[in-house]
Amino acid sequence: MHGSGWSKDLAVEIAGHDVVNHAGAAAVRLLADRTGLTAGLSRALARRGFLPVHDRGRVLADTAVLIADGGRVFSDLAMLRDQTELFGPVASDPTLWRALDEIGEPQRRKISRARAKTREYVWSLITGRHGRIPSSRVADRDLGKTIVIRLDASLVITHSDKEWAAGTYKGTWGLHPLMAWCDNTGESLALLLRKGSAGSNTVADHIEVLDEAITQIPARYRRDLLITVDGAGASHGLVDHITTLNSPPGRRVHYSIGWDLGARERAAIGRVPKNAWDHVLDGDGRPRDLAEAGVVELTALLREHPDGNQLANWPHDLRIVCRREKPHPGAQLSLFEQIDGWRYQLTATNTPTSTAQFLEARHRPHARVEDNIRCGKQTGLGHLPSASIEINRAWCLAATIAADLLCWLRLLCLDEPLAKAEPKTLRYRLLHTAARMIRGQRRRKLRIPETWPWAEQLRACFLAVFALPPPTSH
Repeated sequence: MHGSGWSKDLAVEIAGHDVVNHAGAAAVRLLADRTGLTAGLSRALARRGFLPVHDRGRVLADTAVLIADGGRVFSDLAMLRDQTELFGPVASDPTLWRALDEIGEPQRRKISRARAKTREYVWSLITGRHGRIPSSRVADRDLGKTIVIRLDASLVITHSDKEWAAGTYKGTWGLHPLMAWCDNTGESLALLLRKGSAGSNTVADHIEVLDEAITQIPARYRRDLLITVDGAGASHGLVDHITTLNSPPGRRVHYSIGWDLGARERAAIGRVPKNAWDHVLDGDGRPRDLAEAGVVELTALLREHPDGNQLANWPHDLRIVCRREKPHPGAQLSLFEQIDGWRYQLTATNTPTSTAQFLEARHRPHARVEDNIRCGKQTGLGHLPSASIEINRAWCLAATIAADLLCWLRLLCLDEPLAKAEPKTLRYRLLHTAARMIRGQRRRKLRIPETWPWAEQLRACFLAVFALPPPTSH
């Protein structure tokens, strides 16, 4: 049997009508409308005396839909525009360019408020469907009602001349955005587009992104927060700022940040008794062999040092947790680690009651933010389409909205395994599905092919979107 036999009876012709591609993307567009997001964006971008042919909120929402569908440039809006029988009139590329160019700092603030209001409603729908906001998982348990905000920066490489593009710390050329993600839901809470030469631990940038992220969390969920940052982003100013957030009564804002292994920490490690090391928990909550890894708290050794309190300039509730493990082949070690034979990782936190074992295990899932960023880069954040920084800011804003829409689609409209699927999988199985448009009785009906393996899941997704109640408060 020849491998080319599949094409022996194949022919091509142009005939028929009402077949639409990317039919599943309509579910994402519907979701933006049904949650009140599109209407909120329209109000945020409305200007007195200016009545455009294409509503600016609709244009921004459609930009988010095209990005969620995998679009990378303005011309990808043709995915919607070329299928008017499904999506209706859609803005042209020049109109999209003008719409993004009109978004400045005042508009971004209004859009932020609109997104926060929509997110509050969406979270009420999530609790209605799941009973609660998903909990952040740590080893063999979860963090309950705690909302976890993870901060991290990432490089966006550019291959053409763009505003703010500069040499990066890795020797590449591009920009260096700082982002905040909600670990519970996977939503993009805040993004600050920065020059490629921006530092990893710039205090002002981290405070700006953190404050914006907290305002995106519905008010009733801000009482119990955990902020995680890796060692590159940790700073004294950020710790001080988070400490002040605990001032309002009834609010608990904890942090878990990477900590440098300096001379004082190395001296403290040298004073740890051998029997003080506790087991490190693996990803399933099982203790690892002490010959492979161990964890201990250094706070008392640092604060009760013979030469005085080594943490006197830091908040009084700061704790230092140290983890050590045998290095894997090829690991980059400091001279101290090479001599000692262990690789050390330190974490600072203000959580008062938990054990060092749990605190170390709680910080390790901060690595999940890398998955958020990777998926974000697959959803518009990995390619900046303009040379203008203002338009790229607006594009990144649309990309974060797209990331939210995909999260909401998973949480409100999908079941396992698609409820945990990454963007690429969602696009192939649902969003890019072709269907036939059937008209009758003054209605339109999308007919999904029975042969498509995920036809039932796509139908259920549409039905779930249609069933969402309208947001009365909007």
